[in-house]
Amino acid sequence: MPDNKQLDFNIIASDCLIATNSDSTKVIDLLESIKKKYTDIELIAIFNYFLKIEYNPEVLCWLVRNVDKYRDSSSLEPLTKLLLMQDRTPNADFNKDAYTNVRALCAKAISNLKDHSSVQVLMYCLNDKNENYKVRLSCADALGRLGDKYAVATLMDVVSDENEKSVYIRESAAVALGLIGDIRAVDSLVSVLETQNGIMDKFSYLKEKVVEAICKLNPNRDNRVFKALKNSLMDENPQVRINTIEALMDYETEEAANLIKNMLKDEDEEVQRNAVIALYNMQGEEILKDILQNSLYSNICKEEAQNILDEERENNE
Repeated sequence: MPDNKQLDFNIIASDCLIATNSDSTKVIDLLESIKKKYTDIELIAIFNYFLKIEYNPEVLCWLVRNVDKYRDSSSLEPLTKLLLMQDRTPNADFNKDAYTNVRALCAKAISNLKDHSSVQVLMYCLNDKNENYKVRLSCADALGRLGDKYAVATLMDVVSDENEKSVYIRESAAVALGLIGDIRAVDSLVSVLETQNGIMDKFSYLKEKVVEAICKLNPNRDNRVFKALKNSLMDENPQVRINTIEALMDYETEEAANLIKNMLKDEDEEVQRNAVIALYNMQGEEILKDILQNSLYSNICKEEAQNILDEERENNE
């Protein structure tokens, strides 16, 4: 095989019907076939070049997915340009919205390269409220996977922005903050839980993700956080209550244990089960025996307590 310097990209592109009006299925079949002809290093160079000249969204999705498998640093430039739609002038045959899925895949592939110079580009797209929300969503996810603390301030602003049209973007920003793990994010996350206006009832999944992020940050000496979590135990969303139980478990205090103990009487069975597990992690087998002997607790709680005890006996045998 020739090395990369000897590859004639234009001839290969012509053979693969790249940047033509050919059926995308046929083009992708041709692309699959060249995998047998070239080395991985050569394929990376070929696919990077194709990313710059191809216009068919289906073919581009294929190219991005395959470039992502190699995760070579040389792909950062073509992926970035495609995410930003640079060098692609809108015309009668070009519709930017048709490239939403392509660009979302680009954001994911960029984050997988773990090149922290890409943070600015991802933040730029996330902050553009005129941008397609799916692209912004992917950029928020990408920032979380990249894990660069430089993005924390931007993500905090997104989480706290009550004027943000897409609650899903705020959710993704909360998840990203949890992944990055910077304690500076706590105030912004707690502010979401403290919001009292009625519209927040529509955003219980956001609160679910916020509590999950707080749990990962583990700010277990913060009274404001503790108070917000305590209030979240009354949230109408069972998953919010479950996530809150997990967060409170890390406090390892008698007050936190009593709050979780109250959740043994929750109306939701999964909340009850998670409360049993949390209490066991905090207080050991004695609390399980108490649950089994106490008539105040449901059969669900007793069943979970017994299952844990049985597992422990099996592991010790």
